[in-house]
Amino acid sequence: MKIKKFFPLLFLLTVNWTLFPSMMSAETTKADNNGIIDLRILETTDLHAALVNYDYYQTKTDNSIGLVKTSSLIHQARSEAMNSLLFDDGDHLKGNPLGEYLVRIKGIQKGDIHPVYRAFNYLKYDAITIGNHELNYGLKFLKTVLKGAKMPVVNANVYSAIKAKPYFKPYVILKRKMVDKQGAAHNIKIGVIGFMPPQIMKWDKANLEGKVIARPIVETAKEFVPIMKAEGADIIIALAHTGIDSEPYHPETENAVYYLSEIKDIDVILAGHSHSVFPGSTYKDLPKTNISEGKINGKPVVMAGAFGSRLGIIDLQLEANAGKWKILKSTSFTRPIADENGNPLVKTDKKLYKLIKPEHQETVDFLKKLGI
Repeated sequence: MKIKKFFPLLFLLTVNWTLFPSMMSAETTKADNNGIIDLRILETTDLHAALVNYDYYQTKTDNSIGLVKTSSLIHQARSEAMNSLLFDDGDHLKGNPLGEYLVRIKGIQKGDIHPVYRAFNYLKYDAITIGNHELNYGLKFLKTVLKGAKMPVVNANVYSAIKAKPYFKPYVILKRKMVDKQGAAHNIKIGVIGFMPPQIMKWDKANLEGKVIARPIVETAKEFVPIMKAEGADIIIALAHTGIDSEPYHPETENAVYYLSEIKDIDVILAGHSHSVFPGSTYKDLPKTNISEGKINGKPVVMAGAFGSRLGIIDLQLEANAGKWKILKSTSFTRPIADENGNPLVKTDKKLYKLIKPEHQETVDFLKKLGI
């Protein structure tokens, strides 16, 4: 071969060889990401009517509590994710003077929207469950205020004593359009089911006896989860207003998250009730638990404390396989609204504060009249 022809040929071969690996890498990455969805799940729990960063008992600001603070974390977490869902895990109506004032003094009139549900509507929760304390004011009051909630309200293990069927909507299957890593849209069905401790029949006997009965949590889950799968749920999320404990299970178990995590088709668990934080050091010795990833028995779990002090977050990566979605990986964690000394880490959501300020101010004024 002549030297004049050899060098141009050598140059072209070198350029092609140099580019080839990167081109292959780009194609591989594109193929690997096709049909993979990042989904962020957000949780609030045990708010106990702590809508404002205010301590009614000490009549002063408290930046370690309040949904007006958690709301800023919600906005931030949503802005970081292409796809997200927001849920509340119950015990949101009762727990401070604001909650009591709205029941005992002002009352909720027909057509009024309780400020808790006004806040939930503003934040566009995808679904909520109710906790045991939602029952403390009686079923009639609860039924009235739930009319103001614009999102599905689910609970599966409280049954009508008269009709022998779920008193509330046991589950919902949300249909959401989500975008994968390549920008393609997919329709996904998310099953959401709710639970609360069966001890409500003891704690609230006067309000509930003869009206409802409470079924065991795990047995109820095993009944409804297969139905949800049969109805096409791609993933199933349990809004479990129940804590985390590995003590041997029995039908009256109050803290049943550990055993819910053993149920095959429950994919994600949002926990509550016990006001603890998961993942956290409290549960470092819990069997089959990965604190760094926030998993129990291989399932992603989160519990965000109480009073709006934290936002629970579970990041999922979903992949379509043979027409079915499965979780490739997950990470659970929480974000606080204040540091250990109570110094705020986020700003107040001024729009939310404006929405709930009337009832907050009425409560403050009423306490002043009482000399508190």
